Amino acid sequence: MRIVTWNCNMALHRKFDALLRLEPDIAVVCECAEPSTLRDRGLDLDQEPVWIGANRHKGLAVFAFNGYRAELADPYHPTLRYVAPVRVSGPQDCNLLAVWAQNLSGGNTRKLQAGPFRRALTKYRSFLCDGPAVIAGDLNNNVIWDKPGWRINHATAVSLLEGMSLVSAYHSVRGEAQGQERAPTIYWRDRKKDGPTYHLDYVFVPRSWVEHISELTVGSFEEWCGSGLSDHVPVVVDLGI
Repeated sequence: MRIVTWNCNMALHRKFDALLRLEPDIAVVCECAEPSTLRDRGLDLDQEPVWIGANRHKGLAVFAFNGYRAELADPYHPTLRYVAPVRVSGPQDCNLLAVWAQNLSGGNTRKLQAGPFRRALTKYRSFLCDGPAVIAGDLNNNVIWDKPGWRINHATAVSLLEGMSLVSAYHSVRGEAQGQERAPTIYWRDRKKDGPTYHLDYVFVPRSWVEHISELTVGSFEEWCGSGLSDHVPVVVDLGI
């Protein structure tokens, strides 16, 4: 099972071939246009993806390939913007929480607000605990920004996930601590290799799945950002389950 998460920075219809070259089974794509808009722009979709969002040009999508299917789960809480509970069925069934965290939307401050992802961990706790679960997407957060007493601290979310036996695939495989990631997933603002870079995109998997991760890759700057595809690079997790 190959899981890909990528913030495509819009215009996926022009970048879909790059996504397909990763050969995903499940792809969580942030800043993605709704399916009808993608089709209007010439993209041929074999299977209807899950898509949520208020802006038809810029939402959150989950694509399924290679015998997998993705369906929006019930209950779905649309007030948690850009967080989608998805039932994945196929060779390996799982519950997927797809995330594009809008941490500062609506004038929220990092200090006072828990943020949509943190709130989703409460709203969707039973969904995440009902069988094997995966969380993937652009969380727009890192422990380097944590402050004492802030409700949105990334370390708090990581701790809550560990309590549900969910761990970051990247950190488990690479042996790097949260906040000390050597591989960035966003080349922010100026999209330069030596500019501001951060690790914001994650795939969390059940702790028992870590031993089955056969490969974990983070896209290169040259292929994904230097080429103009996006300011984010994809995170790819191969699971031999």
